[in-house]
Amino acid sequence: MNILAVDTSTLVLSVAVLNEQKVLGEKTTNLKKNHSVRLMPAIDELLHDLDLSIAEIDLFAVTAGPGSYTGVRIGVTTVKTFAWAQNKPFLAVSTLAVMAMNGFYFPGYIVPLIDARREQVYTSIYNVQSGRLKGKMEEQIVPVDVLLEELKETEKDILFIGDDSSLFEEKIKAELKERAVFAPSSLQFPRASNLGILAMQNWLDSNRSERNDYAPNYLQLTLAEKNLLGRQS
Repeated sequence: MNILAVDTSTLVLSVAVLNEQKVLGEKTTNLKKNHSVRLMPAIDELLHDLDLSIAEIDLFAVTAGPGSYTGVRIGVTTVKTFAWAQNKPFLAVSTLAVMAMNGFYFPGYIVPLIDARREQVYTSIYNVQSGRLKGKMEEQIVPVDVLLEELKETEKDILFIGDDSSLFEEKIKAELKERAVFAPSSLQFPRASNLGILAMQNWLDSNRSERNDYAPNYLQLTLAEKNLLGRQS
């Protein structure tokens, strides 16, 4: 089974093609440029390099968010359109879970962070059990201080992943001391290859496409949605 995996949920754009669990190719760039302009050329280039056509893709996967509203929409719209056009299954995977996969071999807890502004973060807590990434906490938007209070109750070392973790590094170190570990820059961003691996696992577990009923996971309303609800109330 060939899998096309696409992540545009952060400033990083990542595209990968896998066959089952084997990564055939991956293209990842960390540039402050418009994903809507760069995504299709990246997909075309990768498929061309692998001598594959879009018709040879059997499963389409995308990051579900949280992250950039615009970025998530670009990825979901593009990948879902491919899935509909090719009549192939579509799966969405949490951006936080994809980030956490970068710490797969870390022996403690893995905490991906995405800045949600106002001293809040999108986050969850993961660890690895029986060779699978497992969530220990529901994905949520939470004040950093509240997250740290919860983490202080644990005894394991904690790996923080995400470019935005540097925004809170001083506070994290002050609260967790030597238990706080920060991923190197090469492991800070979501990779489409990890997305493909998780999508394949989810497909084998459920054999269910989300093509008909999927909606992006923003964890909070956009400003436009908040304004609309305010006018309606």
